[in-house]
Amino acid sequence: MGIHSLNCLRFNMVKILIALGGNAIKQANEQGTKKEQMLNCDVTSKQIAAIIKDDPTRQICLTHGNGPQSGNLALQQDIAKDKIAPQPLDIVGAMTQGQIGFMFQNRIQTNLAKEGINKQCVCIINQVLVDINDPQFIGDNASKPVGNFYTQEEALALKNEKNWLVKNVKPSVTKGWRRVVPCPDPLSNVERNSIRLLVDAGVIVIASGGGGIPVVQKDGELVGVEAVIDKDLAGQKLAEVIEADVFLILTDVECACLNFGKPDVVKLIGEFHLPQMKEYYDAKHFLHGSMGPKVLACLRHVEKTGKRAIIASLDQAVAALAEKAGTHIIP
Repeated sequence: MGIHSLNCLRFNMVKILIALGGNAIKQANEQGTKKEQMLNCDVTSKQIAAIIKDDPTRQICLTHGNGPQSGNLALQQDIAKDKIAPQPLDIVGAMTQGQIGFMFQNRIQTNLAKEGINKQCVCIINQVLVDINDPQFIGDNASKPVGNFYTQEEALALKNEKNWLVKNVKPSVTKGWRRVVPCPDPLSNVERNSIRLLVDAGVIVIASGGGGIPVVQKDGELVGVEAVIDKDLAGQKLAEVIEADVFLILTDVECACLNFGKPDVVKLIGEFHLPQMKEYYDAKHFLHGSMGPKVLACLRHVEKTGKRAIIASLDQAVAALAEKAGTHIIP
């Protein structure tokens, strides 16, 4: 494809960065077998195909979480540690990017073909740069729980054995202790030029899975670190890379809410201006570790680009893009 053709294609595109929640891959009540995960990816991929069929000018870039998959992989490695050397979190992240990327790539390509849509889909093993001086790497600031739950005795033994930082994340239960790792802010996407080139060529790109593989600059090189980047904040950086017209976060609830889980809950359905949503965020209406990072990622997107960000449920993706569902944050 020549430069002129690429420029014409880029001009006619409506670029959408879609960030998928964990329910798009594994449901809470499932074991996480290949069959279960492929079925979930198939359901999600049908939505992706429906989005493109609804408006063929739409160009999709996709990112996803990897929490259950990386947790299971870490557990497998721990069980086999006496026979096979376990791998650190950056390697685990890369392995799950390949696993989940394959499942989505396979199902998206299949469902596009069923709809008669001639598009290619590709997964990129993707690094994301973070700052080694990020506060999350300092002292006991690390805040991202990973892996299994333990009793206090088990957790402290693992702390001594493996030099882990452990915290009691659920004080109300006996097994409330978990390993916690840094969750640094993403700075930039390392493979951004390749991603942008593919998206501009009309390829559906799956990238920054699980928040991306965290790397830092050290002695002039990129080095992987034991950390987890929030997938929605990394998704916002990916939206910048492709110059997305819409940043769409698809999750297991229909919208952001005020007073979530309380009798006086208020569903935020429709359009909300940036200053108003900032007020809600600053007032801590959105839970840290769940809706909070999603809203923050949307705020950053709208603030930096002046373009729309949406939080909606997976089954309402097409309706959300038609401005008929979800929470819409606008300038």
